[in-house]
Amino acid sequence: MDRLKPTVPIDQPHEQAQSLYRRRRPHTFADVVGQEPVVRTLRNAIERGKVHHAYLFVGSRGTGKTSMAKILAACLNCERGLTTEPCGQCESCLSIARASSLDVIEMDAASNNSVDDIRELRESVAYSPVSGRSKVYILDEAHMLSTAAWNAFLKTLEEPPPNTVFVLATTEAQKVPATVLDRCHRFDFHRPTVEQIASVLRRAAQAESIEIPPDALVAVARSATGSFRDALGTLEQLLTYSGPEIALQDVLAVLGVADARLLEETVDAVAAGDSRRALMALEECVEQGRDAGSFASDLEVRARELLLVQTLGELPPELSLTPEADAALSAQAERVEHATVVRLLELLGAAMEGVRAGADPRTRLELALVKAARPEVDSSTPALLARIELLESERRVSAVAVDRTVPVPVAPAAPQPAEMSEASLAIAPEMESEPVVDVVPVPEPAPEVIPATDVESLRALWPAVVELVGTENKMLSAVLIDAHPVALAGEDLTVAFASSAAFLKKKAEHPDNRAIVSDALLQVTDKRWRLSYELLETDADAASELPVPTEEEWVARFMEEFDAEELSSDQAPVNHEQKEA
Repeated sequence: MDRLKPTVPIDQPHEQAQSLYRRRRPHTFADVVGQEPVVRTLRNAIERGKVHHAYLFVGSRGTGKTSMAKILAACLNCERGLTTEPCGQCESCLSIARASSLDVIEMDAASNNSVDDIRELRESVAYSPVSGRSKVYILDEAHMLSTAAWNAFLKTLEEPPPNTVFVLATTEAQKVPATVLDRCHRFDFHRPTVEQIASVLRRAAQAESIEIPPDALVAVARSATGSFRDALGTLEQLLTYSGPEIALQDVLAVLGVADARLLEETVDAVAAGDSRRALMALEECVEQGRDAGSFASDLEVRARELLLVQTLGELPPELSLTPEADAALSAQAERVEHATVVRLLELLGAAMEGVRAGADPRTRLELALVKAARPEVDSSTPALLARIELLESERRVSAVAVDRTVPVPVAPAAPQPAEMSEASLAIAPEMESEPVVDVVPVPEPAPEVIPATDVESLRALWPAVVELVGTENKMLSAVLIDAHPVALAGEDLTVAFASSAAFLKKKAEHPDNRAIVSDALLQVTDKRWRLSYELLETDADAASELPVPTEEEWVARFMEEFDAEELSSDQAPVNHEQKEA
């Protein structure tokens, strides 16, 4: 039996190391970053002995709600006495930091949300503090308590025993009953900025002897999206991945961020209308092992950055990464149209909404890129507006006059009879044979623009109005296709139907349909018109308002409607009865 005993001692499992965000969480008010109003209020309450019995901490995840509650508990129970600067060395401070204090009870309301759990809490509240001066109950995710649990908790929350403090932490204050809100002092924890998160990361890196360049530090801070805990968790992951020396490429690899070159290439392809190049950039990203959904998110972030730079006219500090990346972002913001960026953001949002509904991420992203690059394949109203904007931008570019110097012969001024002399008479023949040539700059004529100021111009623009109406209401566009503007007086526009189209006129006069046509006219002519409809009479004057089809046009229309063909006189059918007669 001794042979079965192992000769090498079995290694005991190592104690699990504490995570970085727990080791580097703030332990005093001085360590807290980005929550100055909360810190100041709690400091004053402690110094004046006016600590309330119930607090509600509201804020997004990772903003320091639980850490602030523990700092408050340490201030109330430090062995130095009631203080705003707990020592962090006494048994009370150490046990609170280790989450082993009997006087600081942390409760996860998400998993302890029943009436029975609240009853147990009420029973424990009745006991006095074990070693400290106050008992502090920290209820995390308090909004998860059931309605019955809240009702059972109300009386205790309103009149707790002496030296008892409740701290309710939640990310969704709107789910907390109003009867609870008015019993608590509420503090809103603001989402920290990139600079504030970077300062916390820098402090943690120095304490952990981690070397990380500023650009990589900023990249980690930006990826945290306002969460100190996420930022410290990413830093710990990077420490495991690359050791104590972390480079920017390590950050990009761990975060799974798409290559900035591919993002820039995709946006440029969309701006150039090259859908093939945009899809090839997506294909390259997928071949690198990136997920299409994450690529869509990264592309949305890139478009948002371009939108901010274009709107603000400068690169905001929160978007700064490296000098090279900042220069590339600013340059792209200058060469890409503002409307293109806005449309790309809208299409990406719609694509990701479809992905959340269960659609394939890659298919949705490809569709969004094709629509963004080629608005003509999209029949929606925003796509039509994008096409109009593209035409207007081309018109503005072509309308810029280009100065050209061309030789223009200028006839010499004829001398007055009183000034004629022999010398001038001698020179005159030479002037006639070789005219003086002067150089005059002649600008290139601007392209003709049809102003919507008369009936003829509105008739020319009417098909575009009908097409735009069709994007909203196809039936209404079919109603309007045979109507025409016939009268214009100031801002009053009259559109006429044929005398036999009373039903169509009635449909067009419906308030909803009238509003659609008015909006379409505004988009096409950039002017709001007061619209009215009428039926044309059969007299010659009214009939002249509409173009009368020629005989050939009538024949062509009948041939098209009845799928007929025209026969020559040789092919005409013969009437045998007339032939016999």
